[in-house]
Amino acid sequence: MHSLVIFASGAGTNAAAIIAHFKNNGNAEISLIVSNRAEAGVLEIAKKEEIPFLIVDSTTFRETLLIEQIRDRSPSLIVLAGFLWKIPKAVIHEFHNRIINIHPALLPRYGGKGMYGHNVHDAVINSKDAESGITIHYVNEAYDEGNIILQARCKVEADDSADELASRIHKLEHFYYPRVIEYLLEDQK
Repeated sequence: MHSLVIFASGAGTNAAAIIAHFKNNGNAEISLIVSNRAEAGVLEIAKKEEIPFLIVDSTTFRETLLIEQIRDRSPSLIVLAGFLWKIPKAVIHEFHNRIINIHPALLPRYGGKGMYGHNVHDAVINSKDAESGITIHYVNEAYDEGNIILQARCKVEADDSADELASRIHKLEHFYYPRVIEYLLEDQK
């Protein structure tokens, strides 16, 4: 069985979708959830699902102990699900081509530092783009610049608020992210 490590900073809706998906098909288990926020909703999900979790601060996030703790889980993939910190180079090198991220826009537009959540949706709406979507990509040393695995699109309505657009984006995320992870795991067999 494959092992997944999830990094998340927020409510954990993508993590919950991934957990539910693999709970139903049994192809992988979530062996660890890493968060940089002690009050993150994803930790409540971890407790409810009895998944071990680790809370990191800016110091421990850059220590080799973190790599050792992740390595102990033998992850097939590290999945970023709303994790807001840049992944240290040492972690990227240790788990080369095994770290993926989901971005709530069609990269390369609206990527980079500070481009997450409503910041992204507001930028899309303010630019009067006709469509937005999600990008699932590998993580490299630059924000949102890793090789793209999949993009899925949705229409941006003329009168959309950031919340309305976010709702459509979340539907895409919750549908596609678990399935892309499953596809990547199948490819590792």
